[in-house]
Order: sequence, then structure tokens, then C-alpha cells
Amino acid sequence: MDLVIGPLDLSAHVDEALAVQAVAFGLGADEVAVRRQIVLRHMTYPGARALGATVGGALVGFVYGMPNDRTHWWSTVVEPYLRAQHNDIWLDDSFVITELHVHPHHQNRGIGRTLITTITDAAMQPRSILSAIDTDSPARGLYHSLGYEDLARQVLFPSAPKPYAVMGAPLPLRRR
Repeated sequence: MDLVIGPLDLSAHVDEALAVQAVAFGLGADEVAVRRQIVLRHMTYPGARALGATVGGALVGFVYGMPNDRTHWWSTVVEPYLRAQHNDIWLDDSFVITELHVHPHHQNRGIGRTLITTITDAAMQPRSILSAIDTDSPARGLYHSLGYEDLARQVLFPSAPKPYAVMGAPLPLRRR
């Protein structure tokens, strides 16, 4: 496998990345159009960065994140859930993993693990937070194996059909 993981100009490759996300996450064209605008806005935030995984030059996975800011939409939604669990301190001085997706044909090969550990290794913050659909899944299994723990569960995002879990881990992430 000719796998290369490195910096990704996500603004320039947003459509390729969202094509991976659409397949991995089961998104329709309308949802992809909404997420396109969100990704482009996120990439203008201070400290936002992305990594891509390519095989033979084709993008097969990506991760992006940024230093968390309590004024960002995601933080305003999850803050009451975290506060109820006495975990809202995690919103401060954290690097948030905004998206991590690997094309299904390339999953279970360590690509997601390498993407998330590489991006968090470069974070200046002492911890990382993220949200994932609140179900037993390979993604949540990966996050748990890296040291992420549930900070709040059954978090409801507007327009999301399923509840999410907010997870956090000290950095650097645990290695196997």
C-alpha cells in the first residue's frame, strides 16, 4: 500500500475530503453542501489544521481540528452536557478533533489511528476532545483505545438524528 500521510490544504481539497466523508458517514448531497461551507469556515479559524491520507495520490482519509474556543457553535451545544457531568473544564485549553474519516475500503488498516495521533502530537494543548455518535462502533473503539473517555453521553445536536458522546483524552494519546 502506497500510503502517505501529511499536511492537507483542506480548503483546496474540500470536495475530495467530503466525498470520503459522504461514503464513510453516509451523507447525501444536501448534507455535503452544508458541511462544505462549515469546513471552509473552520479552516479560517486560528490554529485550524488538517492531515490527509493518500493511496496512489487519491485521498482516502482525513482529519482536521483546531484549538477549542467556547464561542464556537460546537462548544455552545456541548457545554451544558459537559457542565452537568462536571466536565466543562475540558472545553478550555483543548484541541478539538472536528472530523476524522477514512473511506470504508481503507478502514481497519491503522489509517484513522495514524491520522488522529499525528495531528494531536503537534497540538500545543494538554488534551483533546471530540464527539462521536453515541453507540458502540469501530470509531468509538478506536477513541477508547487511544485513551479517550466519555465526558458526556446522549448529547443532542440540532438536526442530528442520533445522539452523540463527547470524549476527551490527555495528550499525547495513548499508544498500543
